[in-house]
Amino acid sequence: MAKQKTLDDLFLDTLKDIYFAERQILKALPKMARAAQSEDLAVAFRNHKEETEGQIERLQEVFELLGKSARGKTCEAIQGIIAEGEEIIEEFDGTPALDAGLISSAQAVEHYEMARYGTLLAWAKLMKRDAIAKLLEETYEQESNADLELSKLAEKAINLEAQAA
Repeated sequence: MAKQKTLDDLFLDTLKDIYFAERQILKALPKMARAAQSEDLAVAFRNHKEETEGQIERLQEVFELLGKSARGKTCEAIQGIIAEGEEIIEEFDGTPALDAGLISSAQAVEHYEMARYGTLLAWAKLMKRDAIAKLLEETYEQESNADLELSKLAEKAINLEAQAA
């Protein structure tokens, strides 16, 4: 009979998923920054790349606290979201709608991350893993703030410029 899977197993599995995802996002952000027409958007992507590096370090700390090696597990969801972003870059390159599309893709990434970190945070609290919860909460806050920043950029000018064209 197969070993009974536990919340600990699910936590580790989800942790591996987001670790893989963050590393893919780290590779995608410079491409998004280069594609952005708005300097403000390019700066936002570059800043988030630095944040993502810190998020990966925090995930490595979480693995350490669990006594596990930091290993990712292929996350098809993030690969799909990133592929959609690359399609937008190809299809809308040089058009006023490009930056609106980049923001849309970036927010899909942020929302995926927020869902994963929110779940991991809830489980860490439930399992009374306070040090882990603290690390996850810091990252969750950063992802939420990045999402809000993207919304502000979109609402301030980028969506209007896309529509006006």
